[in-house]
Amino acid sequence: MKSTGIVRKVDELGRIVLPIELRRTLNIELKDPVEIYVDGQNIVLRKHEPTCVFCGGSRKVIAFKGRNVCAACRAELSAAVNAE
Repeated sequence: MKSTGIVRKVDELGRIVLPIELRRTLNIELKDPVEIYVDGQNIVLRKHEPTCVFCGGSRKVIAFKGRNVCAACRAELSAAVNAE
């Protein structure tokens, strides 16, 4: 893990502010979802990227009937349906 040298205090509601430099570097925009992980004694924040329900991939994912499906799996599903 790489230290940024940035220190922030937690406010009375348990919030911290992510500095604009980090948000720009990580391409985190206003209202983007951020995932929170715990790794031992460390808290890890990661920009949420939707993944495919079938293969776990994150390229060209769209929501279909409440499920995320990538382009490759959509093509496979389409081929399977057309083969019937």
